[in-house]
Amino acid sequence: MFLAIPLENKPSWRSPPWMTVLLIVVNCLIFWGWQAPEEAAVERAGAQYAQTALPRMELPLFLTYLQQQAAQGTARYERHTVEAAQSLYQHQAYAQLYALMWQEKKFRQRLLDGQVITAGHPRYAQWREARAAFAPQEPRSGFTERWSMSYEPGAGWQPLQAFTSIFLHGGTGHLLGNMVFLFLFGFTLEIALGAFTYLAFYVIGGVGASLFALQFYAGMGGYGLGASGAISALMAMYAVMYRMRRIRFFYMLLFYFNYATWPALVMLPVWMGVELLQHLWGGKQVAYMAHFGGLLTGAVLMWAYMRLQAVEAPFNAAEQARAAAKPLADAVTKAQRYTEALDFDRAAPAWRQAARLAPTDPDILRAWFESARHHPGGEDFHAAARRIFKLPATTDAERQLQLSSYRSYQERARPGMRISVDTMHGLVRSFVRLGALAEAEKLCQSLRQSAEHPQWPATLLLLVNGLAQAGRVQEAKAWLPMLQQLAPGEPVTRWLAQQG
Repeated sequence: MFLAIPLENKPSWRSPPWMTVLLIVVNCLIFWGWQAPEEAAVERAGAQYAQTALPRMELPLFLTYLQQQAAQGTARYERHTVEAAQSLYQHQAYAQLYALMWQEKKFRQRLLDGQVITAGHPRYAQWREARAAFAPQEPRSGFTERWSMSYEPGAGWQPLQAFTSIFLHGGTGHLLGNMVFLFLFGFTLEIALGAFTYLAFYVIGGVGASLFALQFYAGMGGYGLGASGAISALMAMYAVMYRMRRIRFFYMLLFYFNYATWPALVMLPVWMGVELLQHLWGGKQVAYMAHFGGLLTGAVLMWAYMRLQAVEAPFNAAEQARAAAKPLADAVTKAQRYTEALDFDRAAPAWRQAARLAPTDPDILRAWFESARHHPGGEDFHAAARRIFKLPATTDAERQLQLSSYRSYQERARPGMRISVDTMHGLVRSFVRLGALAEAEKLCQSLRQSAEHPQWPATLLLLVNGLAQAGRVQEAKAWLPMLQQLAPGEPVTRWLAQQG
């Protein structure tokens, strides 16, 4: 057994992979809503079947049928499967054998038509009586058989079942395993392709896998179902999309597992080779050629799509950080060298370059500002100040940087400060939270000239509340006439009006 799982990306819940989640939900709803109840009905019937006289009469003939099927070579049953069934019979596990017999449509139909135990059989009358008594408890062939790919002789092309079968599963373990791989590969492709293109490719890949498998399994009996063909198509699309970009994988070969970084496209022939070998050596109970067909369909589909449309493969955040780290480190080293040499004419432009690579790094912005302040009329000084003033100011450290830079900028800037009204509103909020009320109030004195600004009422309320909470009531009252005009219903406005 070989598995290879990419560890390149993580889903972003800011832009959730809702189509992948929807596909998982649909698969689960179909299984738990229709298939699981049908499976439970077969299990109940098997338990009742084991208590009748039918197992001793029917199951030996069923085992003979399995032996004949295995001897044909082209049938889906192999010697080890027949041996396992014989062991079940010897241990009187009749309920499990009933479930297997119930899936064998051809044998079951011949049995019910009286072609297996015929009128000439010595126990025919007893069998007919036992069959008639058990018939009301036996489930009818239903949902799963109807919507799966039939591999019975003469079943034909089945385009509808090629689609519906990709939403069916053979058991809880089959479902959960497929859904894990659907999520691991699906969310990355959904990000790259968009939800609806991704859905279309998922369906086309699954249908292609189903029809490809039909060419190999037609006439073998039983039926094919499961999302693994569609998921194999996603795996191939993933490999073609990333091409020779090196992707980190977790892999497991038999009992050995490890991590490795490989070019993504290298994995496509590996996956296809593994499925082909398992088809040749691994038996016929798993539709390995559906997996192979899915890989083939997905690879061709993505190759053709990328010839017509540019597809941007998502980058791992860590990979992006590593890619940006070296240029940034080089820029910082260069700027530090000029700063240590007191060559501020070169240091300021060097720090500006570093700030372009890390536009919100407070230390780099501080160094840029400090280097540029030696030329207070230069563009670097004004640009560095504006960049600092636009920091999110979510921490006291960022607010302190803004305050100290503002004081220096106010004092040194030539011919004067160059900051926008929006930036001034942001600085007021930052300074009030820091307790620098003098600077905040001075900014508000400038801002009252642009009182039509949509942020002005909220900014003024923040300043006045700060003054009031600091016990500077008289300074707060100086703003009362404007507050009564802009925010007459606010609690702080009413409170100030009541002060003597």
